Order: sequence, then structure tokens, then C-alpha cells
Amino acid sequence: MSGDHKTLIKGSPSQYVKLNVGGTLFYTTIGTLTKSDNMLRTMFSGRMEVLTDSEGWILIDRCGKHFGTILNYLRDGTVALPDTYREIMELLAEAKYFLIEELTDSCQQALAKKEREAEPICRVPLITSQKEEQLLIMSTSKPVVKLLINRHNNKYSYTSTSDDNLLKNIELFDKLSLRFSGRVLFIKDVIGSNEICCWSFFGHGKKCAEVCCTSIVYATDKKHTKVEFPEARIYEETLGILLYESRNGPDQDLIQATSSRGAVGGLSCTSDEEEERSGLARLRSNKQNNQS
Repeated sequence: MSGDHKTLIKGSPSQYVKLNVGGTLFYTTIGTLTKSDNMLRTMFSGRMEVLTDSEGWILIDRCGKHFGTILNYLRDGTVALPDTYREIMELLAEAKYFLIEELTDSCQQALAKKEREAEPICRVPLITSQKEEQLLIMSTSKPVVKLLINRHNNKYSYTSTSDDNLLKNIELFDKLSLRFSGRVLFIKDVIGSNEICCWSFFGHGKKCAEVCCTSIVYATDKKHTKVEFPEARIYEETLGILLYESRNGPDQDLIQATSSRGAVGGLSCTSDEEEERSGLARLRSNKQNNQS
């Protein structure tokens, strides 16, 4: 613009200067601008020419939105950061431009904290193929719990309680995935096999147990599909799978004591009431017998 010219600015710390930062006007002292080692100290200590207009305003070609925060930080050595991720990113860009290292570090730390807070507590992969399932199971060091849920696989009509029990299985899966999210990988399968509701438990890449929740029942001359909710059995297998958190694998005697089938290898798809006994109760009983 006509009348704009470059000049060197140097004066006493108490001298005030007028700043036009991207059209936003500020009024501050040379002492504030040169308080710490940054670009503004270079600009206002006579080492760099600055552009001024005909009215004496020093022109800085940056957005003025966060320049007030920059000045407050220079004055006090600390400042409240913006609340939103986007505004912190904007302030970070200004802090980097003016070479204010401490403010840059503060912004980066605040952004990292917000990223951690934005991370979901629990991620549950929804698998789309057998190959994807095997890749997930083999690539994790965690035990794995898989729920296969597919209501549309049914060939017959459902019993009156089946829909409720189907929902109860899904709700339990959600609760367990939140409770053990850091220790167990939970995956959900909604397209696989011909099963309707089936839990599978994996340790060190191998299937250790399975709980099928469906059966065929007869009513007069018709067949019906019955979905059950063996809650105790599912809890038992989930607790049992935690034994596979160890790289060396679980103690076989402990597996024997906590397994409702007496051995991990014997997979069963029954949901009889007698198989819903607590493994922990058997473990206590065995311990008491050994002590007597």
C-alpha cells in the first residue's frame, strides 16, 4: 500500500508500539515483545526490518485471532489454552511461526491429551469373512471372545422367549467387552456359518471353548428354534480365557479345576443347566480338599 515502508524498531522496554496483525489491532510494549527468545524479540530489538503503514502501525501478516493469546503468554509465561481441538491447532501454528517453544510444547501436550480422550474405550471388530477372523485371532497376543449372532439363519419359527434371550446375549457381550476391553479382544460375527447365536473362546490362537445358545425343540407337530441365555456358563468361559493372558499359557491343573467339561479340548454345544456351574466354586472346593 502507498505509504508503507520498512524500518528498524528499537526502544526502551516501556515504549509502546502499535501492531496490526492481519487487520486486528494490538497495543503493547517492546518489553513484552522481547521478553523471551523468539521471532518477536528479533523483530523489535532492531535486528530485523518491520513493515509499517503511514499511521505508524506495524504490519504483521498473520491471522490476529490468537495473537492476543500470544501476547498474554509473553506477559505472564502461562496462558489458558482454547477448549476445542481445532483452536488449539490454530494456536499451535501461530506459536510455531513466532518460534515460541514453550507455548508450542503446551499446545502439543494439550492436543495429545485430547486425542487420548477421544479414543474409544472399547473397539469391537465386526468381521466379514473367515479369513479376516483368523487374521485377527492370530495377530493378537490377547485372548479372544467371539460372538456369532445371526437371527436370519433360522429355518423354523422361534420360541416365545428366543428374541429376548438373543438380546440378552448381545447385551452381555457388550458388557463384557467394556469390562475386559484392555485384556481381551472381543469380535463380532454377523454373517458367518449357519449358527444363530454362538460364543467362541480362543487362547494363543486356538479355540478353547464354545457355547452354543440355540437348539431345536418340538411343539406338537412343529419344530421351533430355541435361543437360550446360559449367562453363568458364558461368564465362566470368559473368566477362564483370562488364563491365556500369560505368554507361557495357563496352568493345566487350574484349567482342569475351572472347566465345566473337565478338559478344555472337549468342545460342547449344549446349554444344559448342569453345565452352568461356577468354575470358581470348584476351584475353592479342590483347594479345601488339598488342605484337609
